[in-house]
Amino acid sequence: QVQLVESGGGLVQAGGSLRLSCAASGSISSITRMAWYRHAPGKQRGVVASISTSETTIYADSAKGRFTISRDNAKHTVYLQMNSLKPEDTAVYYCKANIRTTTATWGMDYWGQGTLVTVSS
Repeated sequence: QVQLVESGGGLVQAGGSLRLSCAASGSISSITRMAWYRHAPGKQRGVVASISTSETTIYADSAKGRFTISRDNAKHTVYLQMNSLKPEDTAVYYCKANIRTTTATWGMDYWGQGTLVTVSS
């Protein structure tokens, strides 16, 4: 059994910062790509940023220059530092990780439950 738990969401004023965390736990053998997605009201869920095992990062255009994704492999945790937040960043943020458990041959994607970020103008 694997679980992803996000934290760090909340209410912040435009221009402010938040740091999201997502910790994986359970019978984990390895974690490859980790990513953050968001789902804003009236929009489809979309990727914000992702990071590979070698820490190669990819960002959505809306996140470039403002958000930074990082990971701590020893803690099975991925972070999203969000600076210069805008009202349009308001969304539920989800983490996703490709995890191979100790009993599996291949990895599969697991999702967290989401954390709400609200940016006021």
